[in-house]
Amino acid sequence: MNFAAFLIRRLILMAVVLFGVACIVFVIAHLIPADPVGALLGGNAPAHVVDEMRAKLGYDQPLIVQFGRFISGAVRADFGTSLRTNKPVMEDIMYYFPATMELALVAIIISIFLGITLGVISAIHRNKWIDQFSRVFSILGVSMPVFWIGLILILVFYFRLDWLPGAGRLSLFTYAPPRVTGMYLFDSALAGQWSTFFEALKHILLPAIVLGYSATASVARITRASMLDVLRQDYIRTAKAKGLKRKVVTYRHALKNSLIPTVTIIGLVFGSLLEGAVLTETVFSWPGLGRYITTGLLSLDYPSVMGGTLYIAFIYCLANLIVDIIYALLDPRMRM
Repeated sequence: MNFAAFLIRRLILMAVVLFGVACIVFVIAHLIPADPVGALLGGNAPAHVVDEMRAKLGYDQPLIVQFGRFISGAVRADFGTSLRTNKPVMEDIMYYFPATMELALVAIIISIFLGITLGVISAIHRNKWIDQFSRVFSILGVSMPVFWIGLILILVFYFRLDWLPGAGRLSLFTYAPPRVTGMYLFDSALAGQWSTFFEALKHILLPAIVLGYSATASVARITRASMLDVLRQDYIRTAKAKGLKRKVVTYRHALKNSLIPTVTIIGLVFGSLLEGAVLTETVFSWPGLGRYITTGLLSLDYPSVMGGTLYIAFIYCLANLIVDIIYALLDPRMRM
């Protein structure tokens, strides 16, 4: 199979997955025993006003018609108008998503650095104390709830030690940098506002550590397992027999060939970071897409919930597609 056919097949599978997510999101939203129009207008609104608003929003039409309108709009990146903000949902997503993307990028950088380092060290020093520490660290990372870790870190580093700020993207008296990407670290660096840059960096550290902890654990476990497998290969023993230094064998030969599974898990983890940002953003009052969806869910703002969820699913599928492409370029056998 050539690369073009491989890419087309992946794009078709991506479209099928997104359609399935759209179906699930639509069904769940309409199975909730609540009336978004009633929540919007209040309990004292006259019945005829509620009926008029329901007709205006199209909620009086059959579900199949509403689903068709939702799918046709989603294809055009039009998720309707938010009942809460009275703005197009896509406009709200573009406003809130850069904060989530910035948080996920910092978290994935932490995860890659710590995860690969721990994985390699654990594989080299198998069954020693550093390996045991890495295993315990990984088990805790994948088992502890995100919101619990966030609350503990806020209690320790903000409330007790006062080393880092607890919530928000900037302090109350710091102005946001000129908006270019919507990500304060990039925008402040582009504008040369270094005091704002370090202020934004301090605010993002705690939520990024919380969000990236479970990802670090996953990357470390996969890297360790892959390194152990590679270190048992014949060409590694041959390299050692030829008298090559241990560092050369480990980092030039073993690490390079063990990173293919790690690249795969990093792509999957990055998509899950966008998904897992919902709890982290809620705990740290981070004004990102996850918090926007949560607020929309609590206020029965169906368009924002369905649009935001489908957008996150699209980003997740896009991350997987990029990983598949990189994987196919690194190992042509995967195109089969």
